[in-house]
Amino acid sequence: MRSTLRTRRAPLHRRTTARIASAVVAGALAFTVTACGGDDDKDDGDGNKGGGKDTDSSLQLPKLDGENISVAAVWGGAERKVFLKVLDEFEKRTGAKVSFVPAQDPIISFLESKVAGGQPPDVAMLPQVGAIEQAVANKWAKPVGPEAQKQLDKNYAKGWRDLGAVDGKQYGVYFKAANKSLVWYNTRVFENAGVSAPKTWDDFMKTAQTVYDSGVPPVSVAGAEAWTLTDWFENIYLSQAGPEKYDQLAAHKIKWTDPSVKKALTTLGELFGKKGFVAGGASGALQTEFPASVKQTFRGGDQPKAGMVFEGDMVSLAISETKAEVGTDAKVFPFPAVGAESPAVVGGDAAVALKDSKGAQALLTFLGSPDSAKIWAEAGGFISPNKSLDLSAYPNDVQRGIAKALIEAGDDIRFDMSDQAPQSFGGTPGKGEWKALQDFLKDPKNVAGTQKVLETAAAKAYKD
Repeated sequence: MRSTLRTRRAPLHRRTTARIASAVVAGALAFTVTACGGDDDKDDGDGNKGGGKDTDSSLQLPKLDGENISVAAVWGGAERKVFLKVLDEFEKRTGAKVSFVPAQDPIISFLESKVAGGQPPDVAMLPQVGAIEQAVANKWAKPVGPEAQKQLDKNYAKGWRDLGAVDGKQYGVYFKAANKSLVWYNTRVFENAGVSAPKTWDDFMKTAQTVYDSGVPPVSVAGAEAWTLTDWFENIYLSQAGPEKYDQLAAHKIKWTDPSVKKALTTLGELFGKKGFVAGGASGALQTEFPASVKQTFRGGDQPKAGMVFEGDMVSLAISETKAEVGTDAKVFPFPAVGAESPAVVGGDAAVALKDSKGAQALLTFLGSPDSAKIWAEAGGFISPNKSLDLSAYPNDVQRGIAKALIEAGDDIRFDMSDQAPQSFGGTPGKGEWKALQDFLKDPKNVAGTQKVLETAAAKAYKD
């Protein structure tokens, strides 16, 4: 299956995305946020844009006693546990019974089997823009109702609304966002090595060398989950090639054999190919799943398995399952500038109704409100694109800084490139970009071969 609507989604207004990264600077608690502008919404009366104080406690939801609602998502572990708390609150307010349906990647293939069997879930949490478009193309997705639309209009910047729209019609409600341009580090490792948070790629590599010389592998890589590898590439590419090239490659208007891709892969290969820099080597990284990649960075006292781990704000949720404290034992810095600016890549999960029912629409309304976002925000490991959520809901200054920067960026965001691609290329285990970058992790000198594999897979997926 592939997306047939690549050019039909409402356009997202995009400019340089360094505004998020430049708003977030390493400091005592790893982040100090400066004003970076926002969307065209008016101030809330206290001179603030977004991160509002209106928690919408007056949200009205229908009574749904006796109604059963199913929600499919790929979330597991700690993420699933917290999302179940969100669903529990919806049950209390409406009287409905909500069941969680564990889905597998790629979720579109999972949903196809459910639809074919006559048992689609009422709502699906879709982690890719391309997945929303495919659900619309397949005539599974139902447009959001008027009450959900009111929440979107009130609580979301136009950029986030556009990401959930196809042909100008709203289908997705972005509940969970992610700033995917962050590097988290073990403060004890950095102190022992005598290094500080780097700002450029050259400094990052020097820092990694010093950490390695101190006796700790510098970087933990979750190679078993190839979406993390796409994030590595995208951050390097956005910073190095620039936003215009990024948009062109995301739409496959330039080929993966382009010199800009060669340059980015060569840069990434400097890290992946440096002996001892990746915890466990390539073979170990390819067996390491995302939660483990985080935990092994913050366990082990003076000798953890790695000093740094790259990924988004969701890292803090995995840190919470260790003894490390965010802001003291674990700090974070923006992805280092490979080119002139640090990159800022975002991702997100959107709720889409697959049944035209009162219960499905009520759940979309709830997920579009700050009431639902507050529950997960308080638990950590979560950033909401909902600008009406009070920033005090976040558990620490680190996450407040990440959230504030995301909200104040307004429409000036760059969405995860692989999540914009047809899912057969950018979101399927063992295929397309995921498989190509896992193979690249094994053999980071094979830049030209990797480019050819990527272009062949992309051309097929986009049907050029």
